[in-house]
Amino acid sequence: MSLLALSPTIAASPLGRANPLAKLGAALAVTLALLPTVDAVTPSVLLACTVLCIPLARVSVGQLLRRAWPILLAATSLVFVNAAFAAHPTGLVVLAAGPVNLTTGGLVDGAVLALRVIAIALPGVLAIMTIDPTDLADALVQQLGLSPRFAYGTLAALRVLPLLALEWQSLRLARRARGFEAGRSPVRAVKLFAGQVFALLVGAIRRGTRLATAMDARGLGSLPTRTSARVQRMRRSDWALLTAAVLVCLAATALSVATGAWHLVLS
Repeated sequence: MSLLALSPTIAASPLGRANPLAKLGAALAVTLALLPTVDAVTPSVLLACTVLCIPLARVSVGQLLRRAWPILLAATSLVFVNAAFAAHPTGLVVLAAGPVNLTTGGLVDGAVLALRVIAIALPGVLAIMTIDPTDLADALVQQLGLSPRFAYGTLAALRVLPLLALEWQSLRLARRARGFEAGRSPVRAVKLFAGQVFALLVGAIRRGTRLATAMDARGLGSLPTRTSARVQRMRRSDWALLTAAVLVCLAATALSVATGAWHLVLS
């Protein structure tokens, strides 16, 4: 559960105290602003604004990199893949290796795409890092009218994930203690892995059945007038966050159009 619970520092931050739906709405506004265009101005402005919001979450650079490194790796790969396999290479040739020609034009186009990917993904990562899963489930039920069975069932599944990770490690150690080792045989390694996956699946099904029975015993979703122990509301600061996100997206798009950089994806 510690993998999902917010640290006291993040929970007490301005972004940590914001309504989960307001943070997800702000991230969605950034995504909608960046999807239609492939220019460099719009993602640069929005990415700069996102970086400026990091201190509001009281998230360290190390914590952010541990969550966002797959995105950074994918963006870096996108630069070189786009440069190496561009349909119409432009600019000077930086590296020629057989059929692969890295050109300055391809690298620039790849960098723009990578910048766009990071600008789309980083607000979502920052929002998820500052959202408590319980608060999100409460907000989805109370403010969006989502079914409590779905919302709290999903929350329960998320809470079980760290337990499954610990159970996987326990299975591996138990098999090693019994002398089940693959050695250098890849076939035996695959068999052992498949057996461990099956054992984990059986344990997960049993745990899920017990959890579903416990939730039904507590009357989850049985009454339409279910009360809430934790009330989630959209405060003025939450509406201000949403409004600021929309205004920044509009300003970034307007700046891109004014400079002539805005370019529609399908055009």
